[in-house]
Amino acid sequence: MSLHISSPAFKEGGNIPPGYTKDGQNVSPELNWTGSPPKTSSLVLILHDPDAPVPGGFTHWVVFNLPPDSNGLTEGVVRRERLEDGTLQGKNDSGAACYMGPAPPPGKPHHYHFKLYAVDKTLNLTPAAGRKEVLDAIKGHILDESETTGLYQR
Repeated sequence: MSLHISSPAFKEGGNIPPGYTKDGQNVSPELNWTGSPPKTSSLVLILHDPDAPVPGGFTHWVVFNLPPDSNGLTEGVVRRERLEDGTLQGKNDSGAACYMGPAPPPGKPHHYHFKLYAVDKTLNLTPAAGRKEVLDAIKGHILDESETTGLYQR
């Protein structure tokens, strides 16, 4: 079985409800996954908007060292660097170690990619780590990956 991520909050390629955005309550949506490979040591989740009007897009959420046997995140993950199970939230592009919901400028829809990686190591990084540091740390250690994409438009 291969890694698969989804959300009951929106269909693949569908619209993200406003409650999960800066226009609403700005809480993270529930995410579920299955199929972590047997040698998985930890999981990494990155939420990125490549359509943002800044070079390289905008990263909304960085989560790493998720337990290998975890099967998702509940709605409304707390806004702190270290979660009870040891999971770390890294810095998003606004500089905070938490989920930051979609907030695109008015116009065309933006694509929000929730990408999950199964890796063969636990990352030796601090919560100050951002997307680039996390992606650099998992190079050569990715066992599998999966993505679900939601859209949001103002």
